[in-house]
Amino acid sequence: MAERGRGWARAVRGLLLDVSGVLYDSGAGGGVPIAGSAEAVRRIKASGLKLQLCTNETQATRENFVRKLRAMGFDVSVAEVTAPAPAACRLLRERGLRPHLLVHDDLVPEFADIDKTNPNCVVLGDAAENFTYANLNEAFRLLIGMEKPVLISLGKGRYYKETDGLKLDVGAYMKALEYACDVQAEVVGKPAKKFFESALAELGVPAEQAIMIGDDIVSDVGGAQQCGMRALQVRTGKYRPSDENHPEVKPDAYVNNLAEAVDIILQQL
Repeated sequence: MAERGRGWARAVRGLLLDVSGVLYDSGAGGGVPIAGSAEAVRRIKASGLKLQLCTNETQATRENFVRKLRAMGFDVSVAEVTAPAPAACRLLRERGLRPHLLVHDDLVPEFADIDKTNPNCVVLGDAAENFTYANLNEAFRLLIGMEKPVLISLGKGRYYKETDGLKLDVGAYMKALEYACDVQAEVVGKPAKKFFESALAELGVPAEQAIMIGDDIVSDVGGAQQCGMRALQVRTGKYRPSDENHPEVKPDAYVNNLAEAVDIILQQL
């Protein structure tokens, strides 16, 4: 069960939810929902609490991502998803950057309106099977050849969970390119503060009245807390028992799953 002290559940107006590892476990056939999570989302909406999905999902467009979630029984819309690719597109336009994309094939349509000729930066996402030596080396050569290399990463997670086990995430490849090119990546996605601030703006709730619920101790919990939010870690998804001894990040509470968190929060309304 969750920890005894439940002060963290009071005065809440909105929830930010991580998706993979909280709502479902990704994998073959699109993945499988975590028990009780679809009903928990319905209960959140019925309660009048505001809801925003705050995800580092970069293997699909938001439209296809929402289509998959709805097929699993989740009542969500595209407007309720804060994801890295649209934020990266805004950044690219603002700075006149033309990206070389090393991303999942299914994410490429998000960048359809972005000029990609003669690239002057590299955008890195969770490319999955596209993380080949040849593709990473191409990105390396582009960066190393730039006078002022710009590497934009759609998150920096170390790993995530699929139905057949843990998988390396984009952060591992980001660190390889940082090291090889002596460059500091700009992270667009969790745990970047601007990304959480954008999600809060879309949620329409101030940080002190919002709770983030995630399975990643650093990207979800640590990132949310640095913005002044309360944050819970679920014991589903990529959660490992060792997370509870993290030297720097301490969640406001641990809960076994999203359904349990929602039970406690709704009791305090």
